[in-house]
Amino acid sequence: MNEVGSMPYLGALVPPRPFDAARAAGFLSQLEEELQKIPQGAALRVLLQEQKPLLAGILGNSPYLTRLITREPARLGVLDGAPDAAFEKLLARLKDEATEAKNEAALMAVLRRAKAEAALLIGAADIAGKWTLEEVTGALTRFADMAVSQATGWLLRDAQRNKFIAELDAEEPAKGTGFLVLAMGKYGAGELNYSSDIDLVVFFEPGRVSLCQGREEQDLWVRIAKSLVKLMQERTPDGYVFRTDLRLRPDPGSTPLAVSLPAAEQYYESRGQNWERAAFIKARQVAGDKEIGEMFLKNIRPYIWRKNLDFAAIEDIHSMKRQIHAVQGHGKIAIAGHNIKLGRGGIREIEFFVQTQQLIAGGRDADLRGKRTVDMLRALAEKEWITPQAAEELVESYRFLRTLEHRLQMVEDEQTHSLPKGEEDLERIAVFSGYEDRAAFDEALRAHLSRVQGHYAALFEKAPPLAEEGGSLVFTGTDDDPETVQTLSDMGFKRPAEMMEMIRGWHTGRFAATRSPRSRERLTALMPALLKALSQTADPDVAFTRFHKFIEGLPAGVQLFSLIYANPSLLGLIADICGTAPRLANHLSRNPAVLDVVLDPEFFQVLPRGAELGEGLRQALSTANSYEGALDVTRVWAREQRFRVGVRVLSGSADAEEAGSAYSAIASEVIRALKPVALGEIERRYGKVPGADMAVVAMGKLGSGEMSAESDLDLIVIYDVGDGEAVSNGPKELGVTQYYAKACQQLVNALTAPTAEGKLYEVDMRLRPSGNAGPIATRYDSFAQYQETEAWTWEHMALTRARVAAGPAHLKEKIETEISRVLCKPRDPVKLAADVADMRARIAKEFPASDPWELKHVRGGLIDLEFIAQYLQLRYAAEMPQILSTHTRGVFEAAGRLGILPPAEADLLLHAIDLVLNLTQVVRICVTGTLNREETNTGLKNLLARVGDAPDFEALEADLRESQKAVLSLFESLIGGLSKTDSSG
Repeated sequence: MNEVGSMPYLGALVPPRPFDAARAAGFLSQLEEELQKIPQGAALRVLLQEQKPLLAGILGNSPYLTRLITREPARLGVLDGAPDAAFEKLLARLKDEATEAKNEAALMAVLRRAKAEAALLIGAADIAGKWTLEEVTGALTRFADMAVSQATGWLLRDAQRNKFIAELDAEEPAKGTGFLVLAMGKYGAGELNYSSDIDLVVFFEPGRVSLCQGREEQDLWVRIAKSLVKLMQERTPDGYVFRTDLRLRPDPGSTPLAVSLPAAEQYYESRGQNWERAAFIKARQVAGDKEIGEMFLKNIRPYIWRKNLDFAAIEDIHSMKRQIHAVQGHGKIAIAGHNIKLGRGGIREIEFFVQTQQLIAGGRDADLRGKRTVDMLRALAEKEWITPQAAEELVESYRFLRTLEHRLQMVEDEQTHSLPKGEEDLERIAVFSGYEDRAAFDEALRAHLSRVQGHYAALFEKAPPLAEEGGSLVFTGTDDDPETVQTLSDMGFKRPAEMMEMIRGWHTGRFAATRSPRSRERLTALMPALLKALSQTADPDVAFTRFHKFIEGLPAGVQLFSLIYANPSLLGLIADICGTAPRLANHLSRNPAVLDVVLDPEFFQVLPRGAELGEGLRQALSTANSYEGALDVTRVWAREQRFRVGVRVLSGSADAEEAGSAYSAIASEVIRALKPVALGEIERRYGKVPGADMAVVAMGKLGSGEMSAESDLDLIVIYDVGDGEAVSNGPKELGVTQYYAKACQQLVNALTAPTAEGKLYEVDMRLRPSGNAGPIATRYDSFAQYQETEAWTWEHMALTRARVAAGPAHLKEKIETEISRVLCKPRDPVKLAADVADMRARIAKEFPASDPWELKHVRGGLIDLEFIAQYLQLRYAAEMPQILSTHTRGVFEAAGRLGILPPAEADLLLHAIDLVLNLTQVVRICVTGTLNREETNTGLKNLLARVGDAPDFEALEADLRESQKAVLSLFESLIGGLSKTDSSG
């Protein structure tokens, strides 16, 4: 191998021998014939003989270069003499012809034909060993500069011709326009590869250009940016010039192709990422207004080069390094298919090695701010940031890998960095690289890759561990890293490309949660652990998508990300929530502070009880200084408490009985707290009614203590005035009926009205005497009389779950005594059964259901279970009042204990109610409406199986169907089937 610094090629053969000698000979013969047909053919035939070894190496190894020659044999002229002179002549001709182009089509033809000649000239100089790597990449870059600058100038003059721009400088059309084109990446550094695309960023300084009347500046520059891309990359019969990428501009997903400089500077100051700082190390103006370019690059210098790099930024750089995965001990590097740019030991690792050191040290040392990789490796060694040996070894490997990259791309002019996988194709690359055989090529390549990997692995070797590393996780830049795609696939994600685009969106600061540099740095540090947690959910893609929505909805991120960073166990919880419970995830994104409660050591031990809840709410309300403030405080408190219960259900640390009781206790405390708040508003306007008070009776699932996450509140409001009528004693008198109607409505509004903190509950008052036809608040005497003389059987059924949730002790006792008296009345068993069956038939007609996951309405489901419990209470309470219980499960336990039901039937009902309530709790947390088994992800199915005490979802469904069938059979044997529903209540 040649001495480092002068090595122009890989192996020992210059030029390389043809891999396909017969093919090369055939093309040489064909060229001899073609050259006889053109005027300059005689001179070119002499040239062909002189350059036959070089041409054989080209024609026998590169189909792309072969096509360039055979389509226009006159192009052989670029091989005549020294390549330096030929290249300068080519650039001069390109400048003249581009300036004279009459229209866009003519300009495109000029650019493309020049590119073909440049590709042949540069490729031949490289293959022949006449130019070093730096000369090859420099020539490729200089050609790109000429193409972009000439195209930009032509477009500006064309905009003037088409009455967009009023005035331009005759000699320098971009002067004074405020228009700026920057080269980024390898292009900016002057290190373009053979088939490279070019990374451009287009900016403009508003108010500089002289516009024609009615023209918009933003529209003009976006048009020119689009046209520039078209001129460079649109394929025509003459080919293309450069694939052009504008995605390195600020937040490319939400900004126009041309970005105003004030907007760009604001972005970089507030939202710029460390990888973007690294990208700007190589930024260089290639076209446009020179004054503006110098000004912008000067203004952005403090963003790139920080004199005092803060700890968080260094930690983010550490995380960037650890995302670009390279650790020792990965065994032998495979040659076939290896990506020499992005793979282990590849070009990117050398570039990153340099750039991270520059970011850390360049703020204090201007000598470390250079753009070229080789120059900066040696500068780092000179400044003692790395050893001279490391620098020279990396320089040598960089030149080797970049030259090999060119050989790969010369084969078919493809922007590829991966070695072929097939043996014959690998052999071709070995020969094209100047090696006698494949073994020597493999040995040399493996040595370089291993050397780079060793130096790279030592970079930041003392950085604290981020997470268990299992593969590349690169989300910087704009392109998908192939190894990261593979890593995500190996983790179980099915749509890695979509994921990577979303993650890049997080890092742009597009969302409130990632707008600050600190939050992005924290998120970068969390990324491996976060993806690992999401990958371990039953459906990683669903979990990730919901986490993305979680990030989008966060009002801020740094506090939450710091909390998670300090408490890694939270990641598992968040992953579970995102994987199975979108409602909880939505709530969490709007209220991330609720995660604080999860850190309480007692969180997973005991659910909060009534007294504890009440004291907590009273303390919270003590901070409210207005009615509206009280409503907001109550909503915040209730959301946090319901979230706690939901998390407990999701984690399996609370069953349906515990959760239902907790949800109901939360609602009860809210009613107790808001009752005096609502009455206070009425009293402020109308005074009080002496000797009167009201109670709130909980009905339905609130009454039975079986609420779920989305349950409504079924309420009845009962007031009592003692003897006689009364009026209020406030500024405006109200009769007692009107007074408590207003008080009831005020309480309902307090519970349901949307405020800045959302809604609390929906309220249903249809279970009051006479339903919607009756007064909204009922006087105690009227309630008692109605229950005695007018109430239908179904109303007494509903009364079995009634309890007083709020009200004075004396009124509570009075109401509950009356309810117990009504329930314990002797009844005609035949009529009772007929009434219950009739009511069930009416519901079945209104809500027909056959899907077993319609847990409430399906036959054998929740309604049948509740009706059985209510029937048993009304049927037997006169004889055995111990049967009375507001809780459905309590009724079935009592029925078995009292001998009302055989033990087997009681056990059947207990299993059924436990099953349906456990499933209901989970479904209400995770799903809107009825669960659709076909659309349900694996994570939710597994969770349902777990709470249903089944080995898997299929077994759970079988148990659910069997249970519903058994419950329906028992309903019909105890009460009667749908055929016995002709009795009226």
